[in-house]
Amino acid sequence: MRSTASCRPCARLLYRPATARSIHVVASMRFPLTSTARTQSYQQAAGFRSAAALAKEVSVTFIESDGNEVQATGEEGTNLMELAHENDVDLEGACEGACACSTCHVILDDKIFDDLPEPTDEENDMLDLAFGLTDTSRLGCQVLLTPEMEGMRIKLPSATRNFYVDGAKPAHH
Repeated sequence: MRSTASCRPCARLLYRPATARSIHVVASMRFPLTSTARTQSYQQAAGFRSAAALAKEVSVTFIESDGNEVQATGEEGTNLMELAHENDVDLEGACEGACACSTCHVILDDKIFDDLPEPTDEENDMLDLAFGLTDTSRLGCQVLLTPEMEGMRIKLPSATRNFYVDGAKPAHH
C-alpha cells in the first residue's frame, strides 16, 4: 500500500510505501525552516563551527564578471548570496536562497572548495543548470562563511541564465 506526503519546503508530492520513509520527507522534517538552516547542519556535521557560537567577522573579496573587486565583510554563518546582496554585488539569487535556481552560482578557490562539505543532490541538480560551470562551482546560498574563509576570493561567472535573458539586477532589501 502506498501513501502520499507533501514536502513542505519544495511542495513536491511524494509517493512512498506505507512501511518505508522517504529520505526526502525525513530530510524535510528534520530541516523544516530554511535552506540556510539545512546548510548549517550539513556544515556542522562536516566539522565546521556552529553559527550559534560567537560570530566572527569574515572578510572576502567578490570578483565580478567585469573584473571589479568588491571587499565584503560578514558574520560567520552568513551565506555568500546574502553577503553579496548586503554589499551590492551582482549576484542574483532569484529563489532567495531556497536552492531552486542557479543564479547565485559562484566559483571558489580550490582550497576552500575542498574544505566544504559535499553539495547536496538538490544543489548539484541546480548547478547542472548554471552558466560557466567549473570544478569548484557552488551555489552562494548554500555556502556559509567560516573563519577559514578569511581573505577568500570568490569569482562570479560571466553570466547567469536570468541576467542573460532579462537583464534584471538584484535590489538590496
